[in-house]
Amino acid sequence: MLDLKRLKSLFHLSLALVLFSILVGSCKKKPDAMAGPGGGRQQGPPEVDAFVVSPHSISDKVEVPGSLLPFEETQIKAEVSGRVVQLNIMEGTLVKRGDLLVKLFDADLRAQLHKLEVQLQIAEKTIERQRELLKISGISQQDFDLSSLSADNLKADIEAIRIAIAKTEIRAPYDGKVGLRNISLGSYLSPSDVITTLRQVSQLKLEFSVPEKYAQNIGKGYVVKFRVDAGKSDHKATVMATESSVDQSTRTLKVRAVVNALDNELVPGVFAKVNLQLGEDLKALLVPSQCIIPAARTKQIIVFRQDTARFTVVQTGIRDSAYVQILSGLKEGDTIVTSGLMAVRPNVRIKLSKIKRFE
Repeated sequence: MLDLKRLKSLFHLSLALVLFSILVGSCKKKPDAMAGPGGGRQQGPPEVDAFVVSPHSISDKVEVPGSLLPFEETQIKAEVSGRVVQLNIMEGTLVKRGDLLVKLFDADLRAQLHKLEVQLQIAEKTIERQRELLKISGISQQDFDLSSLSADNLKADIEAIRIAIAKTEIRAPYDGKVGLRNISLGSYLSPSDVITTLRQVSQLKLEFSVPEKYAQNIGKGYVVKFRVDAGKSDHKATVMATESSVDQSTRTLKVRAVVNALDNELVPGVFAKVNLQLGEDLKALLVPSQCIIPAARTKQIIVFRQDTARFTVVQTGIRDSAYVQILSGLKEGDTIVTSGLMAVRPNVRIKLSKIKRFE
């Protein structure tokens, strides 16, 4: 009986403790429950950070791959077939325009030339004699004209042979640097054989392509900066021409520029990184990226006007890592909200805590 009484007393004590705990918890929640729309924590407009819109310069920085090219590059080939009897190609050396690079065998052509020249001399002496006979009517005008035509025909044949001899001489078309030769003395050449490659390296060209949306920003005279792989400094090039249309497969526009100054690290054929400053605006209205509120079809910004949040539709432009260009919807001096965007509702009163300006 004593144990039963002790169990009953412990049960009553436990029940009393549970009721006491519930009572204490309800007392703690009572102040919060009473704090409704007129409670202490909900009183006053919400505090947000703001940013003052001001004009600043901005440009869209684009990096595209490019290649350095010689200003001119020509594969040297023979016009006619023949055996090489003279080879003046020193690999890797500079040559002048008109220098003889390769001479083909032409003894047979020169023999024909000599034969025609002798025939021409005979024909000219015949014409001199017939001219005197014509004066005394010792020969008809027709015979004299036929002799003159024969001499003219010989002159034409001589000119054709001289042109054929000239084709056996392969000369440099311009000042440049000779590459590696592919033939040796005594080789038999055909017009399809590549003898060597001549490159004009006194100037270099830079070739690259830009996306089609920037095609209207690139034109003759535009200056670009570039750097080659493992290069130590930036270089400049001036656009000389662009392709007449955008490539439909890559949606890019091919551009060629002339390198303004030579440098030892600029070698034809190397890869280059071209940096373009496109769409530059010196008086662009910039806002922080986080203040843009994307909607279904528009973009909005909360503008602080007369202590009230005004949701304004804007049109954006160039974007960088921290700021966005505003094309329409804002004006210089507007104050926009940059924090607490999810908590602010249209046309509600707000309070500014921190105001920043463009640094």
